[in-house]
Formats: sequence, structure tokens, C-alpha cells
Amino acid sequence: MEWSGCTDEYEKLVIRMSTPRVVIDNAVCSTATIVKVDSARKHGILLDAVQVLTDLNLSIKKAYISSDGRWFMDVFHVTDQNGNKLTDDSVLKYIEQSLGSIHYGGTNGSNGLTVLELSGTDRIGLLSEVFAVMAELQCDVVESKFWTHNGLIASLIYVKDSISGSAIEDSKKIERLEARLRNVLKGDDDIRSAKASISMAVMHPERRLHQMMFADRDFQRNPIFKFTSDTPLVTVQNWAERGYSVVNVQCKDRTKLLFDVVCNLTHMEYVVFHATINTTSDQAYLEFYIRHKDGTPISSEPERQRVIQCLQAAVERRASEGVRLELYTENKQGLLAEVMRTFRENGLNVTRAEISTIEDMAANIFYVTDAIGYPVDPKIIEYVRHKIGLNNLKVKELPLVCHEKSDREDQSVGVGGAVLLSLGSLVRRNLYNLGLIKSCS
Repeated sequence: MEWSGCTDEYEKLVIRMSTPRVVIDNAVCSTATIVKVDSARKHGILLDAVQVLTDLNLSIKKAYISSDGRWFMDVFHVTDQNGNKLTDDSVLKYIEQSLGSIHYGGTNGSNGLTVLELSGTDRIGLLSEVFAVMAELQCDVVESKFWTHNGLIASLIYVKDSISGSAIEDSKKIERLEARLRNVLKGDDDIRSAKASISMAVMHPERRLHQMMFADRDFQRNPIFKFTSDTPLVTVQNWAERGYSVVNVQCKDRTKLLFDVVCNLTHMEYVVFHATINTTSDQAYLEFYIRHKDGTPISSEPERQRVIQCLQAAVERRASEGVRLELYTENKQGLLAEVMRTFRENGLNVTRAEISTIEDMAANIFYVTDAIGYPVDPKIIEYVRHKIGLNNLKVKELPLVCHEKSDREDQSVGVGGAVLLSLGSLVRRNLYNLGLIKSCS
């Protein structure tokens, strides 16, 4: 490391002690690459390390975290998405360099784009209206992430001015954009929670989405029903003799699971001193020994329950509900508005979306259900694909129709009015197009 600017040996020693030591080993384990990180401990450094790995879409099969005094060591067993060890030298070098610099923090700049933050109550066709406003005001969407959970939405949208091709600098246009989006988010009954603003903060987008959902207290809202029964099991107990609170999370394994849990523990101002993560088949088992930043364990039953609720929400926010559709086509102004309008007109509710552009191409991922939250009829999916383009819109995963649907056909649910679950897809589409039913994601 370069020492330019350092004028004494003590400063050099501080920098050397603060710089994480990274060792990557492909020889020890036959099924995974071992990544070891040890460094001086500071709040949030575990999250920074996990973020480096998950941003590369690596799977963390096992992990051991240990902190002793002012020092910590993390050991991660990682593979690629196909379950293979990492062999690409450029990837290994990137991991080593990125982990070696986490003590100095990173930047997640807007790259010359305007960043919009949207939050509020979810409803059918919301994204269709949002992107219609963007197209009307000549704002090109370059990248976006959209999450829904317990009836709420959180979204980050990176846009540029269609005319200048750069960030929006016209203050009047920014004010008009914020006002229009805020009105869209308010709908008929969301005056208090609807928020649309230009963000000046520089933060990792998925960290920010977790913060936005947490701030809107999505963990306290009880959905009318859940699309999936894979509710994570979370327990919290105190180990009085050692002064730790022990948190256990058991749930279905998936990419970025450890990031989501550690992200929320960090945002709640807890410090992870020790942890063990194991995965077997499709299940994950996570155990954390935590304290407050002041060194004390969880002190009350309400706090214990809040931790359980928050971690369950953290796991569920990224849950992939519905059919995964992948759109890859030539990008053009108003593309997203057209696609979302087609989804809306055919009864598809977007539960999660990742929008990106690669040069002149749009590479987008959508997770969709029907208007009630059930799996979509495959015939409707095929019709939508024909409308958008069979070669452009691919079905990544099409689940079988949920058995619970037939068991619940005689039930009814009130969502600002009666929603009869026994209605067929066509009738349901007509109802929500008339504004008589809303999403219950």
C-alpha cells in the first residue's frame, strides 16, 4: 500500500492495523471457496464484508463470525450461482481488493443521474402510473429497484432527462415530477404515508430499501393473507452469563439472505459479536450473538418481539412472490410505461422489479401475481408475452396453480370493499380496472 502523505510511523501503523487482511483459499474445501477477513472491529464492517460478496451474486453456504475485543474475523464458504467454486482470477482479485478496502467505506454514487425515492401503500397498477408520469415528463428510467411487503412499497428510481441525457437540473421540473409522483402514490386513501422525493444521500440501494421499509414499519402490518407459507422462524433469547442476546433464524435459503438479516441488525444498532451460518439443501440456519452498541443485551419483552418481527420482515421483503418474467429488448423512451400498462390491463400485479439498462438494451426482471396475489394463469402469461413480444419477454419460472386457491374459493376478503376470491381471472381484471379492488401483496 502507498504511504504518500503519511509523515510519521504511528500513522502508518494505524493504517496498517485498520486495513483488513484478506485470504482466499480454494484448496481447503472441495465444494466452496474459503474467504477469510480479519481486521479491527467497527460498527457495520460485517455488513460491508457481506455486501461485497452478495453484490457479486455469490452464495454464502457457510460462515463463521467471531469478534474478540477490538478485532474480528469472518470466514465465508462461497460458491457461484451454479454451486461451483470460484476460479476466475479477476473475480478473486476483485474480492480481495474490495474486502481489503472496506474499512475506508465505499461510494454508491448516482453516476450523473437523478435518484427518486418512492414509498407508500401498494395497489394494483401503481408502477404503470409511475412510469407513465416518467414518460410524460420526458424522464428516462436507467435503473430501478421496486419492493413490496405487507401492503407497502419502496422503490429507488435512477432517471435522466430525455433531452439532455444527464441528471435533471431544472428545479421546476424536479418539483413537478415530485408532485405528480406524490399524487400517484397517494391514490384515494394514502395521504399520510405517500412519499416521493429526490434523494441526495449516497447509499447502497438495497440498504436504502430496507431502511425505507423499516421506517414505514412494514414489520407491524399484518397482511390479509400471504402468498407463501414460508414464514421464517425467528427466536431471541438472552444468555445472561455472557451478556449476549442469541438470535436464531431458520428459513428457506436464497441469495442475499445473510445480507438482508445483517443489514437489519445493523440498522437497528445491534453489534454482531459471533455468528454461525449453515445451509443444508434449501434451508438456512443462522445464529447470532448480539448486543446493543453500548454493550448491553436485549432488555425487555417488547424489544425481543420487535427484533423477531423486524427480522421476519427483513427475510420476507426480498421473497420472490409469483412468476419471474425477464424482459430483454432494445430500450426506447416510454418502454416501461407500455410494458406496465400491458401488465395492468391483463391483471398482473408486480410484487418486485429490477430495472436496468445495458448500453441501448433494457434488461428487466419482474415478479408478478394476479390481482388477488395468487399465481397467474399460464394462459394470461402467454397472452402478455405475445403482446410484448415472445422473444423479448421470457418466463423464467412458472409455478403450478396453488392448491390453496381451490380451498379458499368460498372465502371473501374486504379491501376497501368486498373482494370475492371465487371470481375468475377475467372478472377480477374487470373489477380492478374499475378501481373496485386493490392489491394485497
